[in-house]
Amino acid sequence: MSIDVGILGGTGAVGQRFIQLFDGHPEFELAAITASDDSAGKSYREAAKWRIDSPIPDAVGDITVRATDPRDVPDDVDLLFSSLPSGIAAEVEPQFTEAGYVVSSNSSNARMADDVPLVIPEVNGDHLDLIEIQRDERGWDGALVKNPNCSTITMVPTLAALDRFGLNRVHVATLQAVSGAGYSGVTSMEIIDNVIPHIGGEESKMETESRKLLGTFDGSEIDHHDVDVSASCNRVPTLDGHLENVWAETAETLTPSDARDAFRDAPTLDLPSAPVPLIEVFEDDDRPQPRLDRTLGGGMQVAVGGVQDTPAGIQYNCLAHNTIRGAAGASLLNGELLVQEGWV
Repeated sequence: MSIDVGILGGTGAVGQRFIQLFDGHPEFELAAITASDDSAGKSYREAAKWRIDSPIPDAVGDITVRATDPRDVPDDVDLLFSSLPSGIAAEVEPQFTEAGYVVSSNSSNARMADDVPLVIPEVNGDHLDLIEIQRDERGWDGALVKNPNCSTITMVPTLAALDRFGLNRVHVATLQAVSGAGYSGVTSMEIIDNVIPHIGGEESKMETESRKLLGTFDGSEIDHHDVDVSASCNRVPTLDGHLENVWAETAETLTPSDARDAFRDAPTLDLPSAPVPLIEVFEDDDRPQPRLDRTLGGGMQVAVGGVQDTPAGIQYNCLAHNTIRGAAGASLLNGELLVQEGWV
């Protein structure tokens, strides 16, 4: 039986990725799309400036866009996916959860709230149990679940794989695609023939979200991991795919061979959008590369290569598609886990 779902903020870049990923999904049937008041009442085809490299699905083009208001979303929608700007999401998402909707959100607001699960299903799916605390404290009938920042979600599955060796300290330098800033976020004159060595707020997100994701739920709260994470985030002129250079120091001796084996052993899940394997390991030092490897596993895999021993610990490069695994696909996977675990 299919589950009726909706998208909050469905006309933007991440919303369009949701539309693409829902097309042919074995469990989810898209039943509602919301957007700004300017778009409400129009067909999706009229409202969206479609920029995905595949056509708007036939079943979606004629859907009437609704206002982003709980009163305008049908009661029989079981699960909502949010790609709203964080400022709007901070105001609107609680209105939907108070109205009884379960919201799987890509928006950055509330990720670090004590009672909001921040989840990568293969890493910390058990953090969904925090929903019970959230409902008790906030009086919600619904629930709010977040996925992490696109650069964080690229790195953390690899760190989780290495945590058996005792993570002490992590340094990461990112080379992030322009799509991470949205269609109008970086002008061509800024990025062509250039690298921008700062992305506002990105470094702190990587440093704090990683510790929450790698932490443990003790039945009442998340005990954040004590790993020390330092990040330097850079915008580079690639379209999609965040490439990251990671140095990981561990308490136990860790060889490149040990690290590769740990990456290959990363757990996978029986969910429609979960990739197998979670981490694709390259032996070549010049892989992964964004243009070649960002669509592995339908854009849901993390790719790793260039694993070597250095004085600063094990060094490797990791890559993921930032608007699929790092955004819409991450929320989609969280939604699938919510259904599997009985929260929807």
